[in-house]
Amino acid sequence: MNKRNIVSLLLLMFLLSGCLVGPKYIETMPDLPEKFSFGSDVDSITNDEWWESFTNPVLDSVIANALRNNYEVSMALSRLEQASLALGMAKADLLPGFDVQASYSRGDFTGSSQLPAPVNNVFAAGLMNWELDLWGKYRHARNAANAQFLASDLALYATRLAVESQAAGLYFQLLDYRERLTIVESTYTSRKASAEVMQQRFQKGVVAEIEYKQAVYQEADAAASIPLYKQLIKATENALGLLSGSARYEMDWIEGKLSEQKLPENLPDYLPADLLQRRPDILMAQQQLIAQYAAAGIAQSLRFPAISLTMSGGVASTELNDLFNGNPAWSIGANLFGPVFHFGKLKRKAELEKKKIEEMQANYEQIVIQAFFEVKDVLDEIESLRNQLLHRQIQLDAARKTDELARERYNGGMTSYLELLDAERVLFATELSIVQNKQNLLNAYVKLFKALGGAW
Repeated sequence: MNKRNIVSLLLLMFLLSGCLVGPKYIETMPDLPEKFSFGSDVDSITNDEWWESFTNPVLDSVIANALRNNYEVSMALSRLEQASLALGMAKADLLPGFDVQASYSRGDFTGSSQLPAPVNNVFAAGLMNWELDLWGKYRHARNAANAQFLASDLALYATRLAVESQAAGLYFQLLDYRERLTIVESTYTSRKASAEVMQQRFQKGVVAEIEYKQAVYQEADAAASIPLYKQLIKATENALGLLSGSARYEMDWIEGKLSEQKLPENLPDYLPADLLQRRPDILMAQQQLIAQYAAAGIAQSLRFPAISLTMSGGVASTELNDLFNGNPAWSIGANLFGPVFHFGKLKRKAELEKKKIEEMQANYEQIVIQAFFEVKDVLDEIESLRNQLLHRQIQLDAARKTDELARERYNGGMTSYLELLDAERVLFATELSIVQNKQNLLNAYVKLFKALGGAW
């Protein structure tokens, strides 16, 4: 074969390698409303780190510690590095492979006949093998690996976002339990003093035994809540330690009062289409769909014949010291391998991968719809909790005044002890509920940032 024929063959193979069989990815998405129905005069939240909207340095440190040694983040980072290596391998499959081969032997048998005397056989050559990507098998594999790499990158971001939001939620939960413990301890101290006074009055015959026992009951009720909230505080601290990957997680530096925690000032007002460009789970589902299109292309390409080029060049001699003195030896060739009859296996494999596309497309669209309603639900939750907090503050002011008046009326002999007890119970329950309401509202904001895909 002369040089012109070789060049023509290579050119023909190059042109044939432009074919790409299999279904082509076309982006589609569900029809969504133009915007969420939530009042706001702000275009967007523009900070890079969403938790900075709470303007709390302690919260910043809690999240930084959680990210630093979290095992889920470490595993997600490892999976991203693995996907990067797999992508590099897929790209390498598009290029020819080069190898070297050398051998030495001595004997009087050639494989078909015996020689009169032993001879040496020395051989050294470079080899090239290149399977032409006629139908896009390797290009589809590269595209699939690239999509999986991007999906792994998005998975890392999603994992970090989950850890960040979980750390923030646990921090606010910890402040909640600590503040409720303070309320309980203060209530217990007050009720203990009241029970002691009632005991003295009962012993002097001023009050009936039922009033004394009611005071004792109220004291014990508050006392029983103290170990409960202490246990909840420890459990929350342990959860923070686990999230931060440390069995010796110190808690002394985690300070703050829930009642003093500021709420983010602004809420986003944007098109749902923007959400599709930011949510890691949506983007990850999209990349997985793209990867499935590539898998279908690979399955389709396996139904067509494969052609590979082989080239070798080297030297051969009967003596090692004379190996490089002779003329070089070379060869060039082409191999064809193609399926003929497999009882429909390859066709069904291609159809199977196409059916998986339908599944992945439905999964992608479902995630989009879920994301839309998730954001909408959280926005509604925030609005509801803000209104609840406003009314609970009114409740608290009224409960405090009622408790004050009931105490004055009882001490003045104008009402029964039962009225005072009722006022104390209402105040105690209202103080606890307003703290929980504030914690629920803060965590709703955390859920909103997570639903928005983090920073906005």
